[in-house]
Amino acid sequence: MARGVTRRTFLEEAALGGAGWLVLADGRSARAYAANDRFNVAVIGCGGRGRRFVEAIPKVADLVALCDVNGKRAEEALKAHPDLPKFHDFREMLDRMDKEIDAVTVATPDHTHAQASVMAMRRGKHAYCEKGLTRTVHEARLMRKVAEEKRLATQMGNQGSSCRSARRGMELIQDGVLGEVKEVIAWAALPVVSRDEAPKGEQKIPDYLQWDLWLGYAPYRPFHSQWLGWTQWREFGNGWVGMWGSHGCFIAWNGLNMLSLWQADPAEKVRIRVEAQVSEINSLSYPRWEVVRYRIPARGAQPPCDWTWVSGAASAPGWMEKIEAAVETKSGWREKEWTKPVPHAGSVIVGSKGSLHGVASNFSFSFVDPGKFKGVDAGTPKRYPLVPGEYEGHEADWLRAARDGRYTVSDFRNSGPYTEFLMLGNVATRVEGMLEYDPVEGRITNNERANALLTCERRKGWEL
Repeated sequence: MARGVTRRTFLEEAALGGAGWLVLADGRSARAYAANDRFNVAVIGCGGRGRRFVEAIPKVADLVALCDVNGKRAEEALKAHPDLPKFHDFREMLDRMDKEIDAVTVATPDHTHAQASVMAMRRGKHAYCEKGLTRTVHEARLMRKVAEEKRLATQMGNQGSSCRSARRGMELIQDGVLGEVKEVIAWAALPVVSRDEAPKGEQKIPDYLQWDLWLGYAPYRPFHSQWLGWTQWREFGNGWVGMWGSHGCFIAWNGLNMLSLWQADPAEKVRIRVEAQVSEINSLSYPRWEVVRYRIPARGAQPPCDWTWVSGAASAPGWMEKIEAAVETKSGWREKEWTKPVPHAGSVIVGSKGSLHGVASNFSFSFVDPGKFKGVDAGTPKRYPLVPGEYEGHEADWLRAARDGRYTVSDFRNSGPYTEFLMLGNVATRVEGMLEYDPVEGRITNNERANALLTCERRKGWEL
């Protein structure tokens, strides 16, 4: 590669899969060569959670375009940047501004996360996508595949993974401080509104909403404002396991070396077994409560592990009491803003030497019985590099990875399989019985109906 490489030349070559990790003649990586050059970032979804990117990105990169289908939710962002190009359709934006965009952030409803991210990555754009990363298992595998093929820097928006507590917690589990971990419990205690039927009737589409674009790949249906509460509709959202599981389970995922199951030799025939108990089977929305049990095989020296996800934990019979007992409230781990016996979401990793409790977004953790861990350094990570800032650090880490040719902790190569794992729970809540999942091949081996639920149909023009 010539010493005179420009950022644009490098990105175009990287999009073809050939230049991402090559070394320059003077020993500097191609990405490091442009370390002082700011990236051009487009924001897809700039209302709601996307407002965070409109505020944070200008601190670490150049904001060059805004895209949103809902003018009302995006109003604040649009007014703050009146001179930027603005779009409703991210497909049009990527077509028209291809040469001006180096990277994108995606904060749309869950069902269009993969669509926007994959389209951008296939054009050689680095991608930061909010959690839950995708709505289906197939989409999560595709996100990983495209990120690997294009050799791009990617990041899922579980911001806690960039803080010192999460990274140190991962290390402590990896180093065996908890002993053998044979149980993980993760939960969201928030209520779930289970919907038994679709909205009835048709309402006038608001002037500020591009309804057909909002639907994305989903079949066209008459507008009704109830669809806009998308988080608990299966067709548009991925439930509390996508929202809070993407945060709360991440310490355990990395600490327990779960990614190795996706990297196993196919001849080993690795299987993850998953089964759900639910308040009711509901294919339209999510059950009022669900208890999903994963049975995890051994990973190297780490023993098999039982992993339980509980959604609507406040309603799931007996589970508030089980969680209370697991985290032992006397250890003082309560979150200040939560007045119930357990915080709204979190996890506990149970080892033979003691347990670790992580709060909802992993911004802090504590040992359930601190007396067992006197002298343990629970502070600065030793192997995971820290990034500055609380939220800005997550975005900054992503863009530094783009420049330096490295992975982030929540890169799609890791958060893709992680999301597959979580979304298996959503499949299990729609069928009866134990499912066996092959993480190497990406299929359920013992239930064809459940295997079909790993993906979904898509409208013409929205194919992946």
